[in-house]
Amino acid sequence: MASSRAARMLAVPELGLQGLYIGSSPERSPVPSPPGSPRTQESCGIAPLTPSQSPKPETRAPQPPPFSVVVAIDFGTTSSGYAFSFASDPEAIHMMRKWEGGDPGVAHQKTPTCLLLTPEGAFHSFGYTARDYYHDLDPEEARDWLYFEKFKMKIHSATDLTLKTQLEAVNGRKMPALEVFAHALRFFKEHALQELREQCPSLPEKDAVRWVLTVPAIWKQPAKQFMREAAYLAGLVSREDAEQLLIALEPEAASVYCRKLRLHQLMDLSSRAPGGGRLGERRSIDSSFRQAREQLRRSRHSRTFLVESGVGELWAEMQAGDRYVVADCGGGTVDLTVHQLEQPHGTLKELYKASGGPYGAVGVDLAFEQLLCRIFGEDFIATFKRQRPAAWVDLTIAFEARKRTAGPHRAGALNISLPFSFIDFYRKQRGHNVETALRRSSVNFVKWSSQGMLRMSCEAMNELFQPTVSGIIQHIEALLARPEVQGVKLLFLVGGFAESAVLQQAVQASLGARGLRVVVPHDVGLTILKGAVLFGQAPGVVRVRRSPLTYGVGVLNRFVAGRHPPDKLLVRDGRRWCTDVFERFVAAEQSVALGEEVRRSYCPARPGQRRVLINLYCCAAEDAHFITDPGVRKCGALSLELEPADSGSDGATPGRREIRAAMQFGDTEIKVTAVDVSTNRSVRAAIDFLSN
Repeated sequence: MASSRAARMLAVPELGLQGLYIGSSPERSPVPSPPGSPRTQESCGIAPLTPSQSPKPETRAPQPPPFSVVVAIDFGTTSSGYAFSFASDPEAIHMMRKWEGGDPGVAHQKTPTCLLLTPEGAFHSFGYTARDYYHDLDPEEARDWLYFEKFKMKIHSATDLTLKTQLEAVNGRKMPALEVFAHALRFFKEHALQELREQCPSLPEKDAVRWVLTVPAIWKQPAKQFMREAAYLAGLVSREDAEQLLIALEPEAASVYCRKLRLHQLMDLSSRAPGGGRLGERRSIDSSFRQAREQLRRSRHSRTFLVESGVGELWAEMQAGDRYVVADCGGGTVDLTVHQLEQPHGTLKELYKASGGPYGAVGVDLAFEQLLCRIFGEDFIATFKRQRPAAWVDLTIAFEARKRTAGPHRAGALNISLPFSFIDFYRKQRGHNVETALRRSSVNFVKWSSQGMLRMSCEAMNELFQPTVSGIIQHIEALLARPEVQGVKLLFLVGGFAESAVLQQAVQASLGARGLRVVVPHDVGLTILKGAVLFGQAPGVVRVRRSPLTYGVGVLNRFVAGRHPPDKLLVRDGRRWCTDVFERFVAAEQSVALGEEVRRSYCPARPGQRRVLINLYCCAAEDAHFITDPGVRKCGALSLELEPADSGSDGATPGRREIRAAMQFGDTEIKVTAVDVSTNRSVRAAIDFLSN
């Protein structure tokens, strides 16, 4: 009887769907309800109308492909760079060569995220070279060149991101965003491979490199897929060798790197005098750590942990189960993640889904632009940016240099150079000079210097930081209030913006009083880049993650009067169905282990069908019931590309065909594989988040 039920099929020709039963009675509506979407295109019908028995999630240890070297690209909002390490010595991280050009007195271990294209749209240069060349162009000629800067955030802010999304250059012309990102990634690829060939001439050409791209943890799946598509277009890897490219989440990479650090490589802000200081300068803190470490060393288990995990001194002093926060403060976003240290191998477990927002260093730049609008007029600044784009870039560079010197204890004022083009353009547009504009404005903390500069008080500069810094602190405080995060005593402040003394002092003043130790690595601006290299060598170090959203599909369930809304009733062939039921794969906040699978079986609706397409839905809530509920939206599509089914020995059309799909939600990207059960052959499967 059970076997006959397992083989029974239901067909709903009007919907182009067909149902597959596996060990489940069609008269019941068990939970979870079946996968499948009643709203697929007619040419892409799918199967289950009642549930396949979903096996318990399995954990598979993925076997990484062989590679000789890991190259990580930290593609930042304001600055970018690459680093690498060889598989033979994975912890020896080689930084990219220092870049030519740049600002005097600044270490150039990264280069600005600036791209310059010719008027015809061809690649010209990237980084300092692009910035300096654009600076030296004749003002009229510069209006025809395409200069892009700080464009990474456009991918995060785009609500309808697709492969056709456009980016606007400084001169107002638009280019496909995919091409812009591909140009930048191709530049890093060529630089890195050239350096690798010089260091290791015997490096094989094919499959030698595992590439790692960093993205903010708060980026949604479409943005991650976009970066992967740009990498394909740039030639980092091919679609056939997709596993040679890893997407690393920036705060995770920082966490992986910080666990390798020793005490002298960290600065504890709580034990730091206004002039500076390092972790352990207060004897009470250092001695308590040493005492804790000695206690751990007495344990045989802890000795094994110290040897096997290869963690740094700070981590050796932490007990299994200790938890900490990583606050990645970059150019465009602040990214927060909470990790728990696991023994015996020092793996990491995420305790709360990644959170954060657009509170990066560019917020200070925007505040400066708003200040200029108050002084000179919003219409003038917009016109100047459009007609003198190169001069506007010069002005932002001048501000960036002064922004880096801002600090809570600085006494003197700061001078910001105004380009001659700005002064001249303002006089022609307004009929009076910039000094008159300053006198007439309501801004009394910015004066005009006789040397042709804006003279800004330290208090005024610090005020420009406040909206962004306050946003960061509020996000951290909201995270610490979560029940999942109780007991956290340590916060790592990382990212390029974490170099700012203004941010460091504000975070310590607000959070130090709560007993939270705020720790900053000495090479704070390179923490993510170095951690991405280590992540590429051992991507299994983050063993458990939290799903940021609830994912599932829309299905038909047996209609139950009194439980299902009447407007969801669908009657077909005398049977009563409830439409639009949200069948959940994974819930928001759910802990998902690396390699853990969610399996579903599907059956093509028609013999000879070559493609199955299933709409995916997501929401922030854990308890959505229907795909039409508020907050539930279509976010992507699962596609299964089928080979022609083999005919029987008598040439007859084969019967039921089961395709078993396995989805993984515990990695940095959602992954899917599929197999044809009848032939045990792999089926080409993919999830597209950019087709909406």
